[in-house]
Amino acid sequence: MLNIIGLQAIPLAKWIDSLVNELTKFTEFFNVISNFIGGIINGFQWFFDLIPFWLFIIIIIALTAFANKKKQNYALLVFELLGLLLIVNLGFWRDMTQTLTLVLTSTLISLIIGIPVGIWMGKSDTAELIFKPILDFMQTMPAFVYLIPAVAFFGIGMVPGVVASVIFAMPPTVRMTNLGIRQVPTELIEAAESYGSTKWQELFKVQLPLAKSTMMAGVNQSMMLSLSMVVIASMIGAMGLGTRVYFAVGRNDAGNGFAAGIAIVILAIILDRLTQALTKQKK
Repeated sequence: MLNIIGLQAIPLAKWIDSLVNELTKFTEFFNVISNFIGGIINGFQWFFDLIPFWLFIIIIIALTAFANKKKQNYALLVFELLGLLLIVNLGFWRDMTQTLTLVLTSTLISLIIGIPVGIWMGKSDTAELIFKPILDFMQTMPAFVYLIPAVAFFGIGMVPGVVASVIFAMPPTVRMTNLGIRQVPTELIEAAESYGSTKWQELFKVQLPLAKSTMMAGVNQSMMLSLSMVVIASMIGAMGLGTRVYFAVGRNDAGNGFAAGIAIVILAIILDRLTQALTKQKK
């Protein structure tokens, strides 16, 4: 096949298809990953199903009050109470907990992978040079594209939704961890070295504590990006509020779609304000 300038087109799509086909042969490897992610999902969902909605609301309000103990935000507490009660009233409570499960699982895995990579980048210019283009690629690639390999490797359901969300949401955690490590003053590093600190002691007692606020900002961004994947992940079987929106679009049901969207907004605001409060508390 020739392109518009008369040259043979590079068969990039065929190469990618061949690579995906080869990777799908490693079923045992992907089953291990699927079982690991599925275990985290089931653990979160089991906890959310175990506690009644009123206790969940009390826990959220108590966490927010604790995070804002230096400067209490009573308007936010009232908003959380009324917002969560509205979700209960609309009949979206289980959908909300399923969405929260997806977001928390994606964020947790993003932290498990992203923080070590960010530390590596912060300590190595070579690693930063290698990983920066990869992170740019992960953030700029349309989120829908991630659904294709996720389904090919993990089927449909919550697991591929989490995998796609992790790929999309992890870059901020990596970038902010890298930035936080690099912002630590060299004078403090030299002082720690002069007192005979090892590299691990420098990392855990000097660099990470000072970089904590910056890293928490990355956690906040990753969580919000995970939440933005909720509706997209519903297209491959991830349950939750996104499924309500997706079905409403298919049925041209503006009322239910808007109501589910309001529930997503409420959840997003609560998670955003809570993580921001925790970030300020650490400063």
